[in-house]
Amino acid sequence: MNDKQAKIYIAGHRGMVGSALKRRLQRAGFTNFVERTSAELDLRDQQAVNAFFQAEKPQYVFLAAAKVGGILANNTYRASFIYDNLMIEANVIHAAYLHQVEKLLFLGSSCIYPKMAPQPLKEDYLLTGLLEPTNEPYAIAKIAGIKLCDAYRDQYGCNFISVMPTNLYGPNDNYDLNNSHVLPALIRKFHVAKKNGNKEVLMWGTGSPKREFLHVDDLADACYYLMLNYNEPGLVNIGTGSDISILDLAKTIKDIVGFDGAITHDLTKPDGTPRKLMNVDKLKGFGWTASIDLRAGIQSVYADLKDKDWY
Repeated sequence: MNDKQAKIYIAGHRGMVGSALKRRLQRAGFTNFVERTSAELDLRDQQAVNAFFQAEKPQYVFLAAAKVGGILANNTYRASFIYDNLMIEANVIHAAYLHQVEKLLFLGSSCIYPKMAPQPLKEDYLLTGLLEPTNEPYAIAKIAGIKLCDAYRDQYGCNFISVMPTNLYGPNDNYDLNNSHVLPALIRKFHVAKKNGNKEVLMWGTGSPKREFLHVDDLADACYYLMLNYNEPGLVNIGTGSDISILDLAKTIKDIVGFDGAITHDLTKPDGTPRKLMNVDKLKGFGWTASIDLRAGIQSVYADLKDKDWY
């Protein structure tokens, strides 16, 4: 990616990841982006995707588009999650091969790893055990995307790479309590509680599970770095290599928001997996490490949000 005039297609450019990728590439001096919203281009439609690649001929592709949702959505719309995601990635990856894209980066998801895999999660643990049943259709689609990239590399010599980000947060996150992830959900809960003068914020479970969180701008930086420096099969974990308990995360957010009340626990609700941490030795071996501290990252996110109508 030495030519700053190279044409770049970010599939999913309006999402949290896609918009962060565009910010990072703009900062690096790239200006030639080709964009289509999902209303303008249905990535599940092979004919439409091929026509788009034929007309636009992008040189670099970041495949960040996906049908996503929380546990409830994943478990309820199982057919939609496997079908839509398989079609999106198969169509884009095949079109990238047909129209001679120089390099493509595919983004996976942490649910690709077996439910009972040892911690921290290493790249070689892929396909060594059973998946979490509630999001198995989504996970299988994402695993298929990784294998598509490897297969097109093997058969056609395509420079297609795959990355696996940990839990993300940052600008353009989803704060809908019905299907958001834990960090944005807690920001919203503490903000609303403070605004309404509530005495407490209720948390699911004990708060003892540990999770890893990566600012989406760090993810975008890692993706750009790998587009410059990584040209191999398999996948690369992108994370911080450290985690925090959900209770400690809640206390940090409570402090940043400035909520004075108590944190209480709904112990009828499940804790979920005790720990989910990425092993990032491979990424560090290539020379990249995360730089945005969790507390500082949450502070910047909340500073951007607190005066806006977002919740």
